[in-house]
Amino acid sequence: METEQRMRLVDRSQEMIDLNNSGKAKLPCKDYESLDYDVCFNQPFSKMLASRDKKSFWAQEVVRWLVTGAIGVLTGLFKISSVIFAVGNYVIRDTFSALVECTPRGCLAVSLLILMAFNAAFCLVAGILCAVEPVAAGSGIPEIKCYLNGVKVPHVVRLKTLVCKAVGVLFSVAGGLFVGKEGPMIHSGAIIGAGVPQFQSIACRKIKLNFPYFRTDRLHMKEKSLVLQSSQFLLSVTGYNLYKSAFGAPIGGVLFSLEEGSSFWNQSLTWRSFFCSMASTFTLNFCLSGINGNNEWGSFNQPGLLSFGVFRCSKATEKCNLWNIQDVLIFIAMGFVGGLLGAWFNQLNKHLTVHRILHVNARPKYVRILEVLLVGCVTTSVAFFSPIYLAYCKTLPQGGTNSSDTKDYFCRKGQYNDMATLFFASQESAIRQLFHLDAYGRFIGELCRMLGYQHTYHGTFALIGAASFLGGVVRMTISLTVILIESTNEISYGLPIMISLMVCN
Repeated sequence: METEQRMRLVDRSQEMIDLNNSGKAKLPCKDYESLDYDVCFNQPFSKMLASRDKKSFWAQEVVRWLVTGAIGVLTGLFKISSVIFAVGNYVIRDTFSALVECTPRGCLAVSLLILMAFNAAFCLVAGILCAVEPVAAGSGIPEIKCYLNGVKVPHVVRLKTLVCKAVGVLFSVAGGLFVGKEGPMIHSGAIIGAGVPQFQSIACRKIKLNFPYFRTDRLHMKEKSLVLQSSQFLLSVTGYNLYKSAFGAPIGGVLFSLEEGSSFWNQSLTWRSFFCSMASTFTLNFCLSGINGNNEWGSFNQPGLLSFGVFRCSKATEKCNLWNIQDVLIFIAMGFVGGLLGAWFNQLNKHLTVHRILHVNARPKYVRILEVLLVGCVTTSVAFFSPIYLAYCKTLPQGGTNSSDTKDYFCRKGQYNDMATLFFASQESAIRQLFHLDAYGRFIGELCRMLGYQHTYHGTFALIGAASFLGGVVRMTISLTVILIESTNEISYGLPIMISLMVCN
């Protein structure tokens, strides 16, 4: 009977399932092992707890808090953005040096070849790493959500996956691909949270220490569920910890893990998640104070890896506020449009993903690596020629924009090239200028100003447009509201963001 059941499982794993019930998009169905994080409080489990003395309980609880704090420090140190920023600036600096030297002689092809050679090499490394460990491809958020909700995806929390993920993100972002590091940081934090309590690695057999507090392979079956729940606690705590550090929103990150991350939650997990977030934020701000604060270690004035700047009206604009009561109707309409755009984006992404699974992922690995090179070369060409043929030279605003974030790209002194600033600036600068369809919100603001309505700061409409579209894509409300409030450092935006997110959802 067991053999027949196993054969049925194998046959079922090869079956094709219909995603949209139309018979057009059929994908292979995989059987994954399930994880049960719920503790079964029955009579044998009660006897097991009664057999343990208070010292063992206290020791395990102290170890849990110490490991949680250690993981918070590690996730705070695990910031790859500084390396990405350094490598990206090196490539951009060499490219612009070649542009300055070659412009009088008209040899733009040399500059294009230099930039394409750098980006192609970086994209090649990222593609090879994804071929070595396929689960490291993508953001990793869906896999971590599956793992936290009881689906054991193979190799999702391996040390090999962490190395491929971190190095792959470094080279893919530095290679000019339109990808970000926030999603991979969540996956990396989850791997750290899953690996540190075990004190061993399957990929590297030499990393093995005798630390039995979170190990289930040497315990009785009655204790395994309790220890598995403790491991899931640490995985939930750290899975979104790097996300908290990335946006400078520790409270929003805790709410994000509560709202979207895990279906198994309790009050103890909330406390430890908050403690881990505190340790991670402290470590990150301490490191940034020495790196970005002119070696003033300990001056905690760094908001995080990403800041949206200051929202305020210009001095030339009279009677301008961040928002007024009459803007509520505009925010409601923007939330409605943002929800529709987010749903449309999800449908496009779904069809594209199904097409890639059916026609791209089934091909040999070298074909997928060549695809990465092709996408990298096309992206480089678009980023190189767009500032030449599609851009305009605009005057630098006085005191509003950091001159180091702008690129002139054949413009005169005191001017900047808008397309070059978008394509060749660091990702943190680019996100501040164009974040998740804030161009839609900025368009609404400029339209209102053309119609004579100048009582509201136009950046407010850009933020609400970005929030409504992002909320329509990810379907988040509470955590996204807190994340945006913490990132913008404007508590007065709480009500407009809440209104737009409620309408878009």
